[in-house]
Amino acid sequence: MVEHREQPTSALSHRPQNWHQIDWCRVQRTVRAMQIRIAKACKNGNWRKVKALQRMLTRSTSARLLAVRRVTENRGNKTAGVDGSKRWTTPQSKWNAAHDLERRGYRASPLRRVFIPKANGTQRPLGIPTMRDRAMQALYLMALSPVAETVGDPNSYGFRPERSTADAMGQLYGCLCRKRSSRWVLEADIRGCFDHINHAWLLRHVPMDKDVLKTWLRAGIVHKGTFQATEEGTPQGGVISPTLANLTLDGLESQLGKHLGITRARSLKVNVVRYADDFVITAESPDVLVEEVRPWVEQFLALRGLELAPEKTRIVSIDQGFDFLGWNFRKYGEKLLIKPSQKNVRAFYSKVREIIQGHHGDSQDRLIHRLRPVLRGWAKYHQPVVAKATFHRLDAKIWYLLWRWARRRHQKKGARWVRERYFHTLGARRWEFAYEQRDAASGRTEHMRLEPLSATPIQRHAKIKGEYNPFDPAWERESEMLRTRRMMNSLQYRREVFRLYQQQRGQCAHCRHPITRESGWQDHYLLPRSQGGRKSTSNRVLLHPECHDQVHNLGITVCKPAHEAGLVKA
Repeated sequence: MVEHREQPTSALSHRPQNWHQIDWCRVQRTVRAMQIRIAKACKNGNWRKVKALQRMLTRSTSARLLAVRRVTENRGNKTAGVDGSKRWTTPQSKWNAAHDLERRGYRASPLRRVFIPKANGTQRPLGIPTMRDRAMQALYLMALSPVAETVGDPNSYGFRPERSTADAMGQLYGCLCRKRSSRWVLEADIRGCFDHINHAWLLRHVPMDKDVLKTWLRAGIVHKGTFQATEEGTPQGGVISPTLANLTLDGLESQLGKHLGITRARSLKVNVVRYADDFVITAESPDVLVEEVRPWVEQFLALRGLELAPEKTRIVSIDQGFDFLGWNFRKYGEKLLIKPSQKNVRAFYSKVREIIQGHHGDSQDRLIHRLRPVLRGWAKYHQPVVAKATFHRLDAKIWYLLWRWARRRHQKKGARWVRERYFHTLGARRWEFAYEQRDAASGRTEHMRLEPLSATPIQRHAKIKGEYNPFDPAWERESEMLRTRRMMNSLQYRREVFRLYQQQRGQCAHCRHPITRESGWQDHYLLPRSQGGRKSTSNRVLLHPECHDQVHNLGITVCKPAHEAGLVKA
């Protein structure tokens, strides 16, 4: 339950006067209702109504407020654009920014070019928009997402709500696991997908404001003080770029089925599974892939200004196996096994070795805190596949790296002394890399260990249904169950947060809207620590970051949720 102490009357009205008075529950409900209407009109093929509703949404105050909140809460909010500004850090600047998001007279600024390393040693170019351009993209993305989700291919899993690489893996497993499943696979990759999409095609086919889209596409790039015009592509780094890329490639599955004929495609066992610009097409024989499927795919991409990368495109037998999304798919006899790919394993081991060898001066507890999220994240990614043997093999190699790290720190000490200092016997496990920590409250000493990869249990992933649409009310119940199950699975190693999330039924204790990985969360102490509040979960709740700021600035008292809590005026 949430209780207000002494709140001004204006804060309870529908028209807030500043950032902290915004009723985020009402804002999100308004935007959600409009998006549902857009998705319904799109499903019915009423494109005139879709356009009218999109215009209404992008001009609404609620959508503009939510757009500013999104770009100021995400992980890239501290990255400056070409103007060098990291604005919108104060409530007043956010309030002003939301009211400045006007279409009239809007012109996008050039993108700032940066490069990030790729796994193969090359660099991936990114284009960083200014904060205002990011907010405008987030605003128009709210109106475009319902259309993209409604018309998208059922088995496209990249950059879409509630979909992941594990869902793509699950779909591919279903296409290949049976005795009479497809035996041949076209493993394909598009050359520079984001950088080569045809602008004319986008302007003709993307259902959004053409003038706004054109100003984003033609904004240009600034690199080392030099301006470069953008004649093609949607540079990676923009909020809306992944959705534009998805809309460009949507139809690869549905149109291929129409080209071959639905019945014939089923008899030839042709299936398409796509994640962003990586996709796999299965078939009964290699002749079908060589003579019919690949030429059609190349023609489909050519219309959009794209082409396949020859070095990454090949036709292979399932008995030979292939890599997709960091996993190796291969049949051993009639048994399909999905394992971590050797390339992915080598990249992970190199990263761990670099961390350990690059931090010889760190204390043991700091090294453990550096390694723990890396090991846990990689193990969680491969949790749904046949990875236990790989986990054990890597555990042995990582242990050897840690042993060398410990011996190097104490070159004049014996092996037994080093072992007793850094490695402990915990339960049935010996040689655990751990350190002792004293609990200030209880006075007891406990060991904080580096959990081995093999401690992660193998759990089969529950695949999302291909027809799932987050903007269709018919899928609302399944959406809530899916989101809650996946959040709880991701929080299982963070016991206190997991317990709070369970108690709150996955909702923010203030606005009662879902807490997700995208929205983030913050711990709030019911009785402040400065006033003697305890760190136990009985004195804590989870809030959205904006709700947390609102609670402190408006002096709102938040109580432990009773699940049917509402606002009660003191």
